[in-house]
Amino acid sequence: METIEIVAIAASIISLLFAAFLTSTVIKKDGGNEQIRFIGNAIQKGAMAFLSREYRLLGIFVVVMAIILAVFIDFDVLDRLTGDSDGVPGTAIAYLVGAVGSSLAGFIGMSIAVRANTRTTVQAMEGLNPALRVAFNSGAVMGLSVVGLALLGVTLMLFVFNNDTSIVAGFGFGASSIALFARVGGGIYTKAADVGADLVGKVEQGIPEDDPRNPATVADNVGDNVGDVAGMGADLFESYVGSIIATVALAAVGATFLGGDSNQLDLQLFPLLVASIGIISSIIGTFLVRTGEGADMGRLLWSLRTGIFSAGGLVLLGTAGLVISLDLDFNLFWVVLVGLVAGQAIGTASEYYTSYEYSPTKKLAEQAETGPATIMIGGLGLGMISTVIPGLVIILGMWISYELADLYGVALAAVGMLSTLGITLATDAYGPVADNAGGIAEQAGLDPEVRERTDALDSLGNTTAATGKGFAIGSAVLTALALMAAYAKVVNIESLDIMNIRVLMGLIIGAIMPFLFAALTMQAVGRAAYAMVQEVRRQFREIPGLLDGDAEADYARAVDISTTGAMKEMVLPGIISIVVPVLVGAVLGAEALGGLLIGSIATGFLFAIMMANAGGAWDNAKKYIEAGHIGGKGSDQHSAAVVGDTVGDPFKDTSGPALNILLKLMSIVALVFGPLFVAM
Repeated sequence: METIEIVAIAASIISLLFAAFLTSTVIKKDGGNEQIRFIGNAIQKGAMAFLSREYRLLGIFVVVMAIILAVFIDFDVLDRLTGDSDGVPGTAIAYLVGAVGSSLAGFIGMSIAVRANTRTTVQAMEGLNPALRVAFNSGAVMGLSVVGLALLGVTLMLFVFNNDTSIVAGFGFGASSIALFARVGGGIYTKAADVGADLVGKVEQGIPEDDPRNPATVADNVGDNVGDVAGMGADLFESYVGSIIATVALAAVGATFLGGDSNQLDLQLFPLLVASIGIISSIIGTFLVRTGEGADMGRLLWSLRTGIFSAGGLVLLGTAGLVISLDLDFNLFWVVLVGLVAGQAIGTASEYYTSYEYSPTKKLAEQAETGPATIMIGGLGLGMISTVIPGLVIILGMWISYELADLYGVALAAVGMLSTLGITLATDAYGPVADNAGGIAEQAGLDPEVRERTDALDSLGNTTAATGKGFAIGSAVLTALALMAAYAKVVNIESLDIMNIRVLMGLIIGAIMPFLFAALTMQAVGRAAYAMVQEVRRQFREIPGLLDGDAEADYARAVDISTTGAMKEMVLPGIISIVVPVLVGAVLGAEALGGLLIGSIATGFLFAIMMANAGGAWDNAKKYIEAGHIGGKGSDQHSAAVVGDTVGDPFKDTSGPALNILLKLMSIVALVFGPLFVAM
């Protein structure tokens, strides 16, 4: 085993051990009184029931796909690949390990989140900082578990299969396929519950958010955990894995930049070292997240930024030292810097367009004065204009990193962008915990001051979630481009001629895919939400005394409706994401598949940014009004903002974040299956 691989494994283990330590600190906190514990247990049981059903369904898919990989790739029954099989289905094995790793990342994140919910509520009774620390530490558990498991998995696969990136790509395929299903399934679940709760409870009946009389309340709380935590954990796991594999693959296939006299193996393994430094830096950064009582949104944001920026600075210092000690081209340091800066720029742009600290969301809230129609129009326009800065940042980042280190540099920039994922994911994952804590406080009838503190953390969580989604989408573009470049090398494509009719056909098909995928997921949320709305209305109508608070809602029925809807609706979007690239490659050839990747990256990137930021802006416009502005809670303006938020929820939590997985999944499917299409 190479020294670099040993270092990467050591960093992975440190990450997992620290995550275990943070878990113990969270679990040791007071779980609350009997009422708080009862609500927390209901959420926990619902989340575990959903994940159990989802993983059983996905298990069937994973086994079938592993068999397909073994037959067509490892044993080459079509006799299309060069080289002889050694009798070991390496790609299939790597795929299974990647699928298990992605599933485990989501499971760990959700397991700590459902336990941190109640403890954050209790700590909010004491003050803002204690609540922030518990919620943030739970997010850090997932962040550090994700990077630890991802780096450990990739490193072990490289070692076991002797740095054969064609096999290790199977690991990324397994991670991506599970991530897509988890994101889509969890997103459909949570938004069906959320939309049902809001439309019937807040809009029709005029009862507060998270009111225990609302049958969809517990399902909504469960959804925060299965969609925004478990789904997100699997999502970022595959992002992290994909960026590393893309960089390793480009070095392995002899990308243009090989650093002059640099050792090729060092270049292959260099991203493992950057990731290792990022892990240690993220751990240090977690200790710097603090805030004071009565902090406003700006101060809360800076409490998180302090940790993130500090981690980024440490990554740069460590990378500079590595480049010098390994005698590599110093341009690699600048590439990592470009990735980090680009990630922060995209995140900051998302923050500007979604936080009510800034004018775009405040102006959007003002449009509620004239009703739901104008706030819908304003939100769509805001989402569209918000694509400009991230788009320009990605263009500039691609240009600079390419000039510095060619295609290898583009891939390494994505690794740099995600190097601090351990802490950036923590700032994203804590948001659902704070949201649930507020819901529990409302349902348990705690002092309004407690809800005010959790609402402050929740609003911050919405902003950091939008930032995190922008960050994830930006890294997805660089990773997908790098994977596409690796695919081109594998199938011996020097360039793609857009005047070639097959390339043009593939490009248009690729451009269609994000719209088709988003349409399927949005419609899925609509159908599942319809069933939830009907059920909530039924319970209000048929359970005597429910609206008066004299009877208990049937929470279990609402949870089951969301679960069933998600299981049913997540299959088709996931299947077409894998089948379409394979069909295009098989029918139209390798160059058409390259065109498909270009088309999907171009449209999918901007569409995902638009959906994520529009949804985040609608959500925070509602919260801005709820904070006492423009009429406050219960006003006509608030009702209009709720409608915007209801539409924005599947934008930002289902379709938008799943699109970045779509881009990488189709790219890695192309990389894995590409050699089958070379001679066609």
